[in-house]
Amino acid sequence: MTLQLREGAIILGSINPADYQHLAFILAEGQENISITGKGTIDGQGRKLALYLDSLFYAGKLDSSQYNLRRKRPESRPGDLKISDCKNVRVSGITVKNACGWVQTYRLCEGLVIDSIRVESDAYWNNDGIDIADCKKVRITHCFVNSADDGICLKSEDGADHWNEDIYIADCTVRSSGSAIKLGTSSVGGFKKVRVKNIYVFDTFRSAIALESVDGGDLEDIDIDHIVATNTGDGIFIRLGQRNKNGKAGMLRNVAIRNVKVQIPFDRPDKNYDLRGPDLPFFHNPFPCSITGIPGHPVENVTLENIEITFPGRGNDGLAIIPLNRLKDVGENETGYPEFSMFGELPSWGFYVRHVDGLTMKNITVRAAEKDFRPAFVFDDVNKLDLNTVTIGKANNNVPVILSHVTRSGIQKVITPGFSGNPVRTIE
Repeated sequence: MTLQLREGAIILGSINPADYQHLAFILAEGQENISITGKGTIDGQGRKLALYLDSLFYAGKLDSSQYNLRRKRPESRPGDLKISDCKNVRVSGITVKNACGWVQTYRLCEGLVIDSIRVESDAYWNNDGIDIADCKKVRITHCFVNSADDGICLKSEDGADHWNEDIYIADCTVRSSGSAIKLGTSSVGGFKKVRVKNIYVFDTFRSAIALESVDGGDLEDIDIDHIVATNTGDGIFIRLGQRNKNGKAGMLRNVAIRNVKVQIPFDRPDKNYDLRGPDLPFFHNPFPCSITGIPGHPVENVTLENIEITFPGRGNDGLAIIPLNRLKDVGENETGYPEFSMFGELPSWGFYVRHVDGLTMKNITVRAAEKDFRPAFVFDDVNKLDLNTVTIGKANNNVPVILSHVTRSGIQKVITPGFSGNPVRTIE
Protein backbone atom coordinates (compact mmCIF):
# COMPACT_ATOMS: atom_id res chain seq x y z
CA MET A 1 0.00 0.00 0.00
CA THR A 2 1.27 3.49 -0.86
CA LEU A 3 0.01 6.83 0.43
CA GLN A 4 1.06 9.24 -2.31
CA LEU A 5 0.96 12.96 -1.53
CA ARG A 6 1.08 15.15 -4.61
CA GLU A 7 3.01 18.41 -4.51
CA GLY A 8 0.87 21.02 -2.77
CA ALA A 9 -1.34 18.46 -1.05
CA ILE A 10 -1.81 18.96 2.70
CA ILE A 11 -3.37 16.46 5.11
CA LEU A 12 -4.52 18.23 8.29
CA GLY A 13 -4.79 16.48 11.61
CA SER A 14 -7.90 16.98 13.71
CA ILE A 15 -7.68 19.24 16.76
CA ASN A 16 -10.18 17.05 18.63
CA PRO A 17 -8.31 14.44 20.73
CA ALA A 18 -11.32 12.11 20.59
CA ASP A 19 -10.56 11.53 16.90
CA TYR A 20 -7.21 9.83 17.58
CA GLN A 21 -6.46 6.15 18.07
CA HIS A 22 -3.25 5.01 19.74
CA LEU A 23 -2.00 8.62 19.90
CA ALA A 24 -1.27 8.89 16.20
CA PHE A 25 -2.63 10.84 13.22
CA ILE A 26 -1.41 8.24 10.71
CA LEU A 27 -1.03 4.75 12.17
CA ALA A 28 0.24 1.42 10.85
CA GLU A 29 0.59 -1.75 12.92
CA GLY A 30 1.75 -5.18 11.80
CA GLN A 31 1.91 -4.33 8.08
CA GLU A 32 4.34 -5.14 5.27
CA ASN A 33 5.43 -3.27 2.14
CA ILE A 34 3.97 0.15 2.89
CA SER A 35 5.09 3.58 1.68
CA ILE A 36 4.34 7.22 2.28
CA THR A 37 5.80 9.22 -0.59
CA GLY A 38 5.45 12.36 -2.67
CA LYS A 39 5.97 16.09 -2.27
CA GLY A 40 2.96 16.84 -0.09
CA THR A 41 2.62 17.70 3.61
CA ILE A 42 1.27 16.04 6.74
CA ASP A 43 0.33 18.77 9.23
CA GLY A 44 -0.73 17.64 12.69
CA GLN A 45 -1.89 21.10 13.85
CA GLY A 46 -0.14 20.16 17.07
CA ARG A 47 -0.30 23.37 19.06
CA LYS A 48 -4.07 23.75 18.54
CA LEU A 49 -4.55 20.11 19.54
CA ALA A 50 -2.31 20.49 22.61
CA LEU A 51 -4.12 23.60 23.77
CA TYR A 52 -7.45 21.80 23.36
CA LEU A 53 -6.12 19.00 25.61
CA ASP A 54 -4.92 21.62 28.06
CA SER A 55 -8.38 23.19 28.22
CA LEU A 56 -9.94 19.79 28.92
CA PHE A 57 -7.82 19.42 32.05
CA TYR A 58 -8.85 22.80 33.43
CA ALA A 59 -12.47 21.99 32.58
CA GLY A 60 -12.20 18.83 34.69
CA LYS A 61 -12.55 16.51 31.67
CA LEU A 62 -8.96 15.22 31.60
CA ASP A 63 -7.66 13.10 34.47
CA SER A 64 -4.76 14.56 36.45
CA SER A 65 -2.73 11.38 35.74
CA GLN A 66 -2.65 12.55 32.11
CA TYR A 67 -1.38 16.01 32.98
CA ASN A 68 2.09 17.14 34.03
CA LEU A 69 1.39 19.58 36.83
CA ARG A 70 5.03 20.60 37.20
CA ARG A 71 5.46 21.47 33.53
CA LYS A 72 1.88 22.68 33.04
CA ARG A 73 1.09 20.61 29.97
CA PRO A 74 -0.79 17.42 29.00
CA GLU A 75 1.29 14.25 29.03
CA SER A 76 -0.18 11.95 26.36
CA ARG A 77 -0.32 13.75 23.03
CA PRO A 78 -0.74 12.37 19.51
CA GLY A 79 2.15 12.31 17.04
CA ASP A 80 1.89 12.69 13.27
CA LEU A 81 3.13 9.21 12.29
CA LYS A 82 3.29 6.00 14.31
CA ILE A 83 4.53 2.90 12.49
CA SER A 84 4.78 -0.21 14.70
CA ASP A 85 5.85 -3.80 14.08
CA CYS A 86 6.03 -3.35 10.31
CA LYS A 87 8.38 -4.68 7.63
CA ASN A 88 9.64 -2.99 4.47
CA VAL A 89 8.55 0.57 5.12
CA ARG A 90 9.51 3.55 2.97
CA VAL A 91 8.88 7.21 3.78
CA SER A 92 10.29 9.63 1.21
CA GLY A 93 9.94 13.14 -0.15
CA ILE A 94 7.19 14.38 2.15
CA THR A 95 7.10 17.19 4.71
CA VAL A 96 5.91 16.31 8.22
CA LYS A 97 5.11 19.22 10.50
CA ASN A 98 3.43 20.60 13.59
CA ALA A 99 3.10 17.52 15.78
CA CYS A 100 1.43 17.58 19.18
CA GLY A 101 4.01 15.13 20.59
CA TRP A 102 6.77 13.12 18.90
CA VAL A 103 6.58 13.89 15.20
CA GLN A 104 7.11 10.34 13.95
CA THR A 105 7.80 7.08 15.74
CA TYR A 106 8.96 3.82 14.14
CA ARG A 107 8.82 0.95 16.63
CA LEU A 108 9.87 -2.69 16.23
CA CYS A 109 10.18 -2.29 12.46
CA GLU A 110 12.53 -4.11 10.09
CA GLY A 111 13.60 -2.81 6.71
CA LEU A 112 12.88 0.91 7.13
CA VAL A 113 13.96 3.61 4.66
CA ILE A 114 13.43 7.31 5.43
CA ASP A 115 14.80 9.43 2.61
CA SER A 116 14.67 13.09 1.62
CA ILE A 117 11.92 14.13 4.00
CA ARG A 118 11.55 17.47 5.74
CA VAL A 119 10.49 17.81 9.37
CA GLU A 120 9.30 21.23 10.54
CA SER A 121 7.93 20.81 14.02
CA ASP A 122 8.48 23.26 16.82
CA ALA A 123 4.73 23.52 17.42
CA TYR A 124 4.80 22.19 21.00
CA TRP A 125 6.93 20.40 23.58
CA ASN A 126 8.57 17.01 22.96
CA ASN A 127 8.49 17.35 19.18
CA ASP A 128 11.21 14.75 18.50
CA GLY A 129 11.88 14.85 14.77
CA ILE A 130 12.47 11.15 14.00
CA ASP A 131 12.29 8.45 16.69
CA ILE A 132 13.53 4.93 15.93
CA ALA A 133 12.65 2.44 18.69
CA ASP A 134 14.05 -1.11 18.66
CA CYS A 135 14.21 -1.38 14.86
CA LYS A 136 16.48 -3.39 12.55
CA LYS A 137 17.93 -2.48 9.13
CA VAL A 138 17.19 1.23 9.04
CA ARG A 139 18.45 3.89 6.59
CA ILE A 140 17.83 7.60 7.22
CA THR A 141 19.32 9.76 4.48
CA HIS A 142 19.11 13.26 2.96
CA CYS A 143 16.65 14.55 5.55
CA PHE A 144 16.16 18.04 7.02
CA VAL A 145 14.96 18.05 10.63
CA ASN A 146 13.89 21.12 12.60
CA SER A 147 12.38 19.89 15.86
CA ALA A 148 11.44 21.18 19.29
CA ASP A 149 13.24 18.30 20.99
CA ASP A 150 15.72 15.64 19.88
CA GLY A 151 16.36 15.68 16.13
CA ILE A 152 17.12 12.07 15.08
CA CYS A 153 16.80 9.84 18.12
CA LEU A 154 17.20 6.10 18.65
CA LYS A 155 15.30 4.70 21.63
CA SER A 156 15.06 1.24 23.17
CA GLU A 157 12.10 0.62 25.43
CA ASP A 158 10.50 -2.74 24.54
CA GLY A 159 12.44 -4.98 26.93
CA ALA A 160 15.90 -6.49 27.08
CA ASP A 161 15.18 -8.85 24.16
CA HIS A 162 14.66 -5.96 21.72
CA TRP A 163 17.24 -3.47 20.51
CA ASN A 164 18.23 -1.27 17.55
CA GLU A 165 20.65 -2.86 15.10
CA ASP A 166 22.12 -2.10 11.67
CA ILE A 167 21.21 1.59 11.56
CA TYR A 168 22.63 4.00 8.94
CA ILE A 169 22.12 7.78 9.22
CA ALA A 170 23.78 10.01 6.62
CA ASP A 171 23.69 13.32 4.77
CA CYS A 172 21.18 15.03 7.05
CA THR A 173 20.79 18.53 8.48
CA VAL A 174 19.44 18.96 12.02
CA ARG A 175 18.27 21.89 14.13
CA SER A 176 17.03 20.79 17.53
CA SER A 177 16.02 22.18 20.90
CA GLY A 178 17.19 18.84 22.32
CA SER A 179 20.16 16.86 20.98
CA ALA A 180 20.79 16.54 17.26
CA ILE A 181 21.87 12.88 16.95
CA LYS A 182 20.99 10.88 20.05
CA LEU A 183 21.12 7.24 21.08
CA GLY A 184 19.00 7.14 24.27
CA THR A 185 17.63 8.25 26.67
CA SER A 186 15.43 5.12 26.76
CA SER A 187 17.98 2.31 26.53
CA VAL A 188 16.54 -0.96 27.87
CA GLY A 189 17.69 -3.31 25.09
CA GLY A 190 20.26 -1.04 23.49
CA PHE A 191 21.96 -0.12 20.22
CA LYS A 192 24.29 -2.14 18.01
CA LYS A 193 26.00 -1.47 14.67
CA VAL A 194 25.06 2.17 14.20
CA ARG A 195 26.74 4.25 11.47
CA VAL A 196 26.37 8.03 11.28
CA LYS A 197 28.12 10.21 8.70
CA ASN A 198 27.93 13.60 7.01
CA ILE A 199 25.64 15.44 9.41
CA TYR A 200 25.31 19.22 9.67
CA VAL A 201 23.95 20.56 12.98
CA PHE A 202 23.02 24.15 13.75
CA ASP A 203 21.26 26.21 16.45
CA THR A 204 20.90 23.15 18.69
CA PHE A 205 20.22 23.53 22.42
CA ARG A 206 21.92 20.40 23.72
CA SER A 207 24.46 17.97 22.26
CA ALA A 208 25.49 17.52 18.64
CA ILE A 209 26.23 13.86 19.47
CA ALA A 210 24.73 12.11 22.53
CA LEU A 211 25.36 8.43 23.26
CA GLU A 212 23.54 7.20 26.35
CA SER A 213 23.01 3.81 27.96
CA VAL A 214 21.28 4.27 31.31
CA ASP A 215 18.55 1.60 31.49
CA GLY A 216 20.56 -1.64 31.37
CA GLY A 217 21.01 -1.96 27.61
CA ASP A 218 24.22 -2.37 25.64
CA LEU A 219 25.44 0.40 23.35
CA GLU A 220 28.22 -0.91 21.14
CA ASP A 221 29.85 -0.85 17.72
CA ILE A 222 29.12 2.80 16.95
CA ASP A 223 30.87 4.62 14.11
CA ILE A 224 30.36 8.38 13.64
CA ASP A 225 32.19 10.26 10.88
CA HIS A 226 32.09 13.84 9.55
CA ILE A 227 29.91 15.98 11.80
CA VAL A 228 29.86 19.77 11.58
CA ALA A 229 27.97 21.64 14.29
CA THR A 230 27.62 25.40 14.74
CA ASN A 231 25.92 27.29 17.56
CA THR A 232 25.38 24.10 19.55
CA GLY A 233 25.22 23.71 23.34
CA ASP A 234 27.59 20.74 23.57
CA GLY A 235 29.74 18.75 21.19
CA ILE A 236 30.09 15.16 22.43
CA PHE A 237 28.26 13.59 25.35
CA ILE A 238 28.85 9.90 26.18
CA ARG A 239 27.19 8.48 29.29
CA LEU A 240 26.88 5.04 30.86
CA GLY A 241 24.55 5.31 33.85
CA GLN A 242 22.07 3.20 35.79
CA ARG A 243 18.62 4.72 36.13
CA ASN A 244 17.33 1.18 36.65
CA LYS A 245 19.02 1.05 40.05
CA ASN A 246 17.45 -2.31 40.91
CA GLY A 247 18.48 -3.88 37.59
CA LYS A 248 21.76 -4.56 35.85
CA ALA A 249 24.04 -1.87 34.51
CA GLY A 250 24.45 -1.92 30.76
CA MET A 251 27.59 -1.60 28.68
CA LEU A 252 28.87 1.21 26.48
CA ARG A 253 31.82 0.16 24.35
CA ASN A 254 33.55 0.20 20.97
CA VAL A 255 32.75 3.73 19.85
CA ALA A 256 34.65 5.63 17.14
CA ILE A 257 33.99 9.32 16.45
CA ARG A 258 36.06 10.95 13.71
CA ASN A 259 36.24 14.19 11.72
CA VAL A 260 34.09 16.41 13.90
CA LYS A 261 34.06 20.21 14.03
CA VAL A 262 31.92 22.00 16.64
CA GLN A 263 31.40 25.62 17.67
CA ILE A 264 29.83 26.17 21.10
CA PRO A 265 28.56 29.68 21.96
CA PHE A 266 28.64 31.43 25.31
CA ASP A 267 24.99 32.45 24.97
CA ARG A 268 22.26 29.85 24.72
CA PRO A 269 21.93 28.59 21.13
CA ASP A 270 18.12 28.41 21.18
CA LYS A 271 17.47 32.01 22.18
CA ASN A 272 15.48 32.60 18.98
CA TYR A 273 13.27 29.52 19.38
CA ASP A 274 9.57 29.85 20.15
CA LEU A 275 9.96 27.05 22.71
CA ARG A 276 13.30 27.29 24.48
CA GLY A 277 14.93 24.64 26.61
CA PRO A 278 14.69 24.81 30.41
CA ASP A 279 17.07 27.02 32.38
CA LEU A 280 19.17 25.22 34.97
CA PRO A 281 18.45 25.85 38.66
CA PHE A 282 22.10 26.47 39.64
CA PHE A 283 24.97 28.78 38.76
CA HIS A 284 27.52 27.23 36.42
CA ASN A 285 30.30 27.93 33.95
CA PRO A 286 30.12 26.63 30.35
CA PHE A 287 30.10 22.84 30.29
CA PRO A 288 32.78 20.69 28.64
CA CYS A 289 32.23 17.62 26.53
CA SER A 290 32.15 14.52 28.72
CA ILE A 291 32.69 10.76 28.63
CA THR A 292 31.56 9.14 31.87
CA GLY A 293 30.76 5.73 33.28
CA ILE A 294 29.93 4.79 36.85
CA PRO A 295 32.06 3.10 39.53
CA GLY A 296 32.65 -0.52 38.55
CA HIS A 297 31.14 -0.03 35.10
CA PRO A 298 33.44 1.99 32.84
CA VAL A 299 32.85 3.15 29.32
CA GLU A 300 35.10 0.93 27.17
CA ASN A 301 37.18 1.44 24.03
CA VAL A 302 36.40 4.89 22.71
CA THR A 303 38.37 6.51 19.88
CA LEU A 304 38.15 10.22 19.08
CA GLU A 305 40.13 11.29 16.02
CA ASN A 306 40.40 14.53 14.05
CA ILE A 307 38.18 16.51 16.40
CA GLU A 308 38.13 20.33 16.52
CA ILE A 309 35.93 22.08 19.08
CA THR A 310 35.75 25.77 19.90
CA PHE A 311 34.42 26.44 23.40
CA PRO A 312 33.28 29.85 24.63
CA GLY A 313 35.65 30.04 27.61
CA ARG A 314 34.91 32.82 30.11
CA GLY A 315 34.92 30.41 33.05
CA ASN A 316 34.65 32.48 36.22
CA ASP A 317 35.78 31.06 39.56
CA GLY A 318 33.64 33.62 41.37
CA LEU A 319 30.53 32.16 39.75
CA ALA A 320 31.18 28.46 40.43
CA ILE A 321 34.22 26.31 41.10
CA ILE A 322 35.31 22.70 41.62
CA PRO A 323 38.98 22.91 42.69
CA LEU A 324 41.26 20.13 41.54
CA ASN A 325 41.73 18.96 45.13
CA ARG A 326 37.98 18.33 45.27
CA LEU A 327 37.42 16.20 42.17
CA LYS A 328 35.59 13.70 44.37
CA ASP A 329 32.94 16.36 44.92
CA VAL A 330 31.70 15.92 41.34
CA GLY A 331 28.66 13.76 42.01
CA GLU A 332 28.25 10.41 40.27
CA ASN A 333 24.50 10.92 39.70
CA GLU A 334 24.24 7.28 38.64
CA THR A 335 20.44 7.30 38.37
CA GLY A 336 20.09 10.80 36.90
CA TYR A 337 18.62 11.77 33.57
CA PRO A 338 21.55 11.79 31.12
CA GLU A 339 22.45 15.29 30.03
CA PHE A 340 25.72 17.20 29.70
CA SER A 341 24.67 19.41 32.63
CA MET A 342 23.80 16.45 34.89
CA PHE A 343 26.88 16.73 37.15
CA GLY A 344 26.52 20.43 37.88
CA GLU A 345 29.71 22.48 37.78
CA LEU A 346 32.66 20.61 36.21
CA PRO A 347 36.39 21.20 36.73
CA SER A 348 37.44 21.51 33.06
CA TRP A 349 36.39 23.50 30.02
CA GLY A 350 37.22 21.08 27.16
CA PHE A 351 36.71 17.44 28.15
CA TYR A 352 35.76 15.80 31.44
CA VAL A 353 36.44 12.03 31.43
CA ARG A 354 35.71 9.67 34.32
CA HIS A 355 35.40 5.87 34.70
CA VAL A 356 36.71 4.90 31.27
CA ASP A 357 38.73 1.84 30.23
CA GLY A 358 40.38 2.46 26.88
CA LEU A 359 40.37 5.96 25.39
CA THR A 360 42.35 7.12 22.36
CA MET A 361 42.37 10.81 21.45
CA LYS A 362 44.27 11.53 18.25
CA ASN A 363 44.58 14.86 16.47
CA ILE A 364 42.33 16.70 18.88
CA THR A 365 42.14 20.50 18.95
CA VAL A 366 40.22 22.38 21.61
CA ARG A 367 40.29 26.12 21.93
CA ALA A 368 38.56 28.62 24.17
CA ALA A 369 37.29 31.77 22.50
CA GLU A 370 38.20 33.57 25.73
CA LYS A 371 40.35 32.47 28.63
CA ASP A 372 38.98 30.05 31.21
CA PHE A 373 40.45 29.52 34.68
CA ARG A 374 39.92 25.74 34.50
CA PRO A 375 42.20 23.16 32.84
CA ALA A 376 41.18 22.00 29.39
CA PHE A 377 41.13 18.28 30.22
CA VAL A 378 40.44 16.32 33.40
CA PHE A 379 40.86 12.54 33.31
CA ASP A 380 39.71 10.81 36.50
CA ASP A 381 39.77 7.01 36.94
CA VAL A 382 40.86 6.23 33.40
CA ASN A 383 42.74 3.11 32.29
CA LYS A 384 44.60 2.88 28.97
CA LEU A 385 44.61 6.54 27.99
CA ASP A 386 46.36 7.42 24.72
CA LEU A 387 46.80 11.11 23.83
CA ASN A 388 48.44 11.63 20.45
CA THR A 389 48.73 15.20 19.16
CA VAL A 390 46.35 17.16 21.35
CA THR A 391 46.38 20.93 20.79
CA ILE A 392 44.97 23.31 23.40
CA GLY A 393 44.35 26.90 22.40
CA LYS A 394 43.99 29.90 24.74
CA ALA A 395 45.90 28.14 27.52
CA ASN A 396 45.98 30.03 30.81
CA ASN A 397 48.18 29.88 33.86
CA ASN A 398 46.73 26.54 34.96
CA VAL A 399 48.16 23.23 33.76
CA PRO A 400 46.04 22.24 30.72
CA VAL A 401 45.82 18.45 31.30
CA ILE A 402 45.04 16.86 34.67
CA LEU A 403 45.43 13.13 35.34
CA SER A 404 43.85 11.65 38.46
CA HIS A 405 43.99 7.90 39.03
CA VAL A 406 45.04 7.31 35.44
CA THR A 407 46.82 4.02 34.67
CA ARG A 408 48.63 2.71 31.61
CA SER A 409 48.67 6.07 29.86
CA GLY A 410 50.58 6.99 26.72
CA ILE A 411 50.89 10.74 26.19
CA GLN A 412 52.77 11.34 22.97
CA LYS A 413 52.21 14.99 22.13
CA VAL A 414 50.36 17.83 23.86
CA ILE A 415 50.70 21.26 22.22
CA THR A 416 49.90 24.29 24.36
CA PRO A 417 50.70 27.63 22.66
CA GLY A 418 51.26 30.33 25.25
CA PHE A 419 51.86 27.91 28.12
CA SER A 420 55.37 27.25 29.40
CA GLY A 421 56.23 24.20 31.44
CA ASN A 422 54.94 20.64 31.57
CA PRO A 423 51.34 20.68 30.21
CA VAL A 424 50.40 17.50 32.08
CA ARG A 425 49.98 17.22 35.82
CA THR A 426 49.23 14.09 37.83
CA ILE A 427 47.28 14.39 41.08
CA GLU A 428 45.84 11.79 43.41
